[in-house]
Amino acid sequence: MLVYQDMLTGDELLSDSFPYKEIENGMLWEVEGKWVVKGAINVDIGANPSAEGGEDEGVDDQAVKVVDIVDTFRLQEQPAFDKKQFVSYMKKYIKLLTPKLEPEKQELFKKHIEGATKYLLSKLSDLQFFVGESMHDDSTVVFAYYKEGATDPTFIYIAYGLKEIKC
Repeated sequence: MLVYQDMLTGDELLSDSFPYKEIENGMLWEVEGKWVVKGAINVDIGANPSAEGGEDEGVDDQAVKVVDIVDTFRLQEQPAFDKKQFVSYMKKYIKLLTPKLEPEKQELFKKHIEGATKYLLSKLSDLQFFVGESMHDDSTVVFAYYKEGATDPTFIYIAYGLKEIKC
């Protein structure tokens, strides 16, 4: 199994059990999330206590709906960015990430990050923002939005901000 960690904080943000699609010259990864029910599961064993003279106590239902990616990687939602905050974040992020990349990746990153930033800016009002569980100030932000008509969110990762770890 492959796990993808935030290059800046080491937080786990994704794994290969969630397939991704490269967009914006490979700068961004799109990953489909799903709403799932987590918690108590009602198992019907065929018994009917009320018919057998007992009381039907029911089940204390602890089930909650969560988004699989958010739950699995304990992503923490952050307040939305306005355009100025987003541009400021991206400038800082580029400055922090570039020295951590291999020289050949640095060139590609510098060449294509502007297009990826513009793509994200075009969706800014629809995006939700998440960081890893450490909630470090310099975290890679994971973006989520709902495609038109979709009931499940799509997540966007900055591919160069992820480090692949074999587990």
